[in-house]
Amino acid sequence: MHDVWLAAVDRLGRFRGESALRTWLGGFVVNTVRHGWRAELRSGEAGAPPAADDAALLATASRVDLDRAIAALPEGARAVLVLHDVEGYTHEEIGALLGIVPGTSKSQLARARRAVRDALSREKGVTDGT
Repeated sequence: MHDVWLAAVDRLGRFRGESALRTWLGGFVVNTVRHGWRAELRSGEAGAPPAADDAALLATASRVDLDRAIAALPEGARAVLVLHDVEGYTHEEIGALLGIVPGTSKSQLARARRAVRDALSREKGVTDGT
């Protein structure tokens, strides 16, 4: 968040008001997160916090499974999923942030959700019968 804030403050003078301030700031969030994902992939860093008991271990395992499923998505689908389902952006806002049309955002979200469901099902050894 610190990096996002510094980038936004540095470029605030360039804000032209052609979009909502939220959308403009969201671009910094998206780009900073993308940069972090790329750095993580390049360095091969992946780890889970230690769990104190069985319940915590199961919660951590589920979180790691979800994190892996999301990380395995193509970059565009991952960005749309996070922006829509986690951050609460509309497809129109996502389109403005990522330079895509809202229909592309909708289709990427549907594919991303399906891929995450499929990945989590495979992790648990469950199939959907199709």
